[in-house]
Amino acid sequence: MENKFNTRKRKPLVLQIMENDLGGKIVLSFLAIIVAYVTIANLFLPSDSVFYMSTYTVTLLGKYISFALLALALDLVWGYIGILSLGHGAFFALGGYAFSMYLMRQIGDRGVYGNAEIPDFMVFMNLTELPWFWYGFDNPLFSFFMVMFVPGLLAFVFGWLAFRSRVTGVYLSIITQAMTYAFMLAFFRNDMGFGGNNGLTDFKDVLGFSLQDDNTRVSLLIISFLALLLGYLISRFIINSKLGRVCIAIRDGESRVRFLGYRVEQYKLFIFVVSAMMAGVAGMLYVPQVGIINPGLFSPLFSIELVIWVAIGGRGTLYGAIIGAFVVNYASTYFTSALPEVWLYALGGLFVVSTLYLPKGIVGLISKIKFNKKINEVSDVVN
Repeated sequence: MENKFNTRKRKPLVLQIMENDLGGKIVLSFLAIIVAYVTIANLFLPSDSVFYMSTYTVTLLGKYISFALLALALDLVWGYIGILSLGHGAFFALGGYAFSMYLMRQIGDRGVYGNAEIPDFMVFMNLTELPWFWYGFDNPLFSFFMVMFVPGLLAFVFGWLAFRSRVTGVYLSIITQAMTYAFMLAFFRNDMGFGGNNGLTDFKDVLGFSLQDDNTRVSLLIISFLALLLGYLISRFIINSKLGRVCIAIRDGESRVRFLGYRVEQYKLFIFVVSAMMAGVAGMLYVPQVGIINPGLFSPLFSIELVIWVAIGGRGTLYGAIIGAFVVNYASTYFTSALPEVWLYALGGLFVVSTLYLPKGIVGLISKIKFNKKINEVSDVVN
C-alpha cells in the first residue's frame, strides 16, 4: 500500500540533476535558442534575407559546440578532482580519427583513384591491402563504439599506471603532455596508416546523407547540441552524487581522503575514463563538420589551449567551461583573420590576467559583481 504520508511527487530525473544550477540552465537555454534560430534561419529563410544564416555559420557553431563538449570533459577532471590534464587533445583526436575511418570507408569508389577497397591516401602510398586495424570501420555502430572505447582504453591504461604510482600535480600534467606529443609524432608518420601529416579528408557522406547538404549540416549541429546537453547532465549527475562529493574532497585534500580509507586511485580512474570518452565523442562530432582531421590535434599546444578555455570560463562550474570554449574560439576566429600576428600573444595575456585576477574566470567575475551589488543594497538599507 502506498505510504499516505508520501504525498510529494518526485521530480523528473533531469530536473533533479539541474536543481540549484541556475547558471547551467541559463547557458544551455541560451544555447538552445541560438541553435534553434540558426536552424530555422538556414533552412527556411531566403539567402537574401538579412536574418539568413549561412551554412558556414551552421558549421562554425557546430564546431564550437564540439569544442564546448571537450572543455566540459576537461573541467570534469580538472575542476572536480584536481587532475590538470595536458593531454585531452589526444582523446579528442583519437575519437575523431576513429570516426574519420568510418567516413573514409564510406567514400568507396568515389575517390580520386576510384578504388573501393582502400582509401586514396593508401593508393598513393602504394598499399595494396587494407590494414587490419581498419577492419570493421565500414560499420557505423562499430565505429561509434570505437570512438568511446579507444580513448577510454587509453585513459584506463594511462590512469591505472599513473594513479597507482601516485603521480600527481605538475608531474602528472607533464606526463599527459608527453603522451599527446608521442601520439602526434606517431601519427605524423606515413607508415602508421592514418594519412600522415595530411590526415584524413575528402569525406562524402555520413550514414548515407551527403555532408554537402544543408539538412545534414543542420542535423549535425542539433546532434552536437544534444550530445553537449547529455554530457552536461552526465557530469552534473556525477558531481551531485556521493561519488562527486568524494571527488571534490580528493581535489581539496587527497591525503586526508586516503587516510579515511577511500581508494583514491579508483575514483580518479573512473572520472578520468569518463572524461576521455566524452572527449572522444566531441572529436567524433568535430570531424564531419570541419571535414578534415590531421595530427595537429595531438599537438600539446592544442591541449594547453583547452586549459585556457576552462580557466577563462570558470573552472569547477561545468557551464563556465562551455562559456570559455565559445568566448575563446569566437575570439580566435575573429582575431586570427583581423590580427593574426597579435592573437597568440593576446590569448597568452588573457590567460595570465585570468589566472592572476580572475581565478574563477568569467563565471567568478559575474558572481563577484552580483555579490558586491547585494552588499551595496544591504548597505543602502542599513544606512
